[in-house]
Amino acid sequence: MTFSVRFSRLARDQLLALDDYIADASSPDVAARFVDGLVEFCCSLAIFPERGTRRDDLRPGIRVIHFHRRTTLAFAVDPDARSVVILAIYQAGRDYENLLRADDFPD
Repeated sequence: MTFSVRFSRLARDQLLALDDYIADASSPDVAARFVDGLVEFCCSLAIFPERGTRRDDLRPGIRVIHFHRRTTLAFAVDPDARSVVILAIYQAGRDYENLLRADDFPD
């Protein structure tokens, strides 16, 4: 059995901003490969959604996992609905712990 995976509006906006940043800093091809890999990694949570570390100290039900050491994904698992919601994507250097405490996660 697999779970469905969806991205919050905040996470979608962060993906677009990350793509723009990498495209400007490197190239559109590099940006596309990185973002595609990141989305694929997120979608792999459908098979084993309990990966990562529970961070109830930041917000109840939040889990975090890292992608390529410099990107932190915050997500929530709803076992009853068999779904995973990617809440936010934080790039290196961001104080994701304080941001997770403060961010609103609109759908």
